[in-house]
Amino acid sequence: MQLKAWAAALAVAIPAFGVQAQILIGQTAGFSGPVAAGVKETTDGALLYIDAVNARGGVNGQKIELISLDDKFDPKLAAENARELIVEKKVAALFLNRGTPHSQAIMPLLAEHRIAMVAPSTGAMVLHEPVNPYIFNVRATYQREAERAIRHLSLIGLERIAVMQVDDSFGADSMAGAQKGFDGVGKQPVVLEKFDRAKPDFAPIVPKIVKADAQAVMIIGSGSAVVDGVKALRAAGSRAQVVTLSNNASAGFIKSLGEHARGVIVSQVFPYERSLSAPIVKEAVDLIRAKGGTEVSPAMMEGFAAAKVLVEGLRRAGPNPSRGQIISALNSIRNFDIGGMEINYSPTDHTGLDYADLSIIGPDGKFRR
Repeated sequence: MQLKAWAAALAVAIPAFGVQAQILIGQTAGFSGPVAAGVKETTDGALLYIDAVNARGGVNGQKIELISLDDKFDPKLAAENARELIVEKKVAALFLNRGTPHSQAIMPLLAEHRIAMVAPSTGAMVLHEPVNPYIFNVRATYQREAERAIRHLSLIGLERIAVMQVDDSFGADSMAGAQKGFDGVGKQPVVLEKFDRAKPDFAPIVPKIVKADAQAVMIIGSGSAVVDGVKALRAAGSRAQVVTLSNNASAGFIKSLGEHARGVIVSQVFPYERSLSAPIVKEAVDLIRAKGGTEVSPAMMEGFAAAKVLVEGLRRAGPNPSRGQIISALNSIRNFDIGGMEINYSPTDHTGLDYADLSIIGPDGKFRR
């Protein structure tokens, strides 16, 4: 009996030949709630690349396992999930979390546990300046997007531009970029109103926009809130040009808009997802077609690019990478081509990419540029 017990214990202690150890990566994001559609697409894009890497044997002989927890787009729950991932799941890094207030809630944990957060799915300036030693951004900032969008509206001759802004750190940050755009063209918003993130109410806001005869409205918000804002504008008879930011650049967002989707401008932070001339797009499309799919969305491209950066950091960190080794490896990335776009990091620069463009939703329910 003792011999059998010893043998059983040995079998548990020593993994079977050929079984690979896994690199655990943690993600907390709103898989349910107002940003669920975009979160799913971004994560699908990341898994598209991670699955391909794992199919080739993983990174340094180890496969990557993404542990994803739903924070329901609640900053408090995001922090609780992050602590669970770091302390209980013992992940090597955090990855592709969603939301500005949510990232801010997680930031103290990064310093406490000295763990990297790679590719947060937010363009908040607070994650860029001052440089946080544990945050490695991939996408451009919301301020750059918002500034470009306002300049574009002015360039095409729209003089009366209104702004509806979610009342949180994401809204304030994006509005700072929009204000740079207004200042750059010598204009001011004809209406500037805030709405509550948890319970947006556009009833008192929309009449002010209609009264001002706004020609364009920038809606700074997430998912369902922006959809509700667009529907409220149209119900009130406003035909103003609507523009929003890349956090809403998903096929799910277009579907939610329904009949009101056509003509909405959405800023983008990656190359056109239908242009195979961009190497990163061609790579993603080839992989999804191999799985039986046909095309990728902008949100999927964000996740795909994020995964490429994560994998490169893990590759450079070597076998069985520690949290500290991953941070050092990411800081060593210079001129890393992710497919026609270069990533550069250093201890004094964790910005990643600065690409920003605009798209418009066409009559076919797809983004056009």
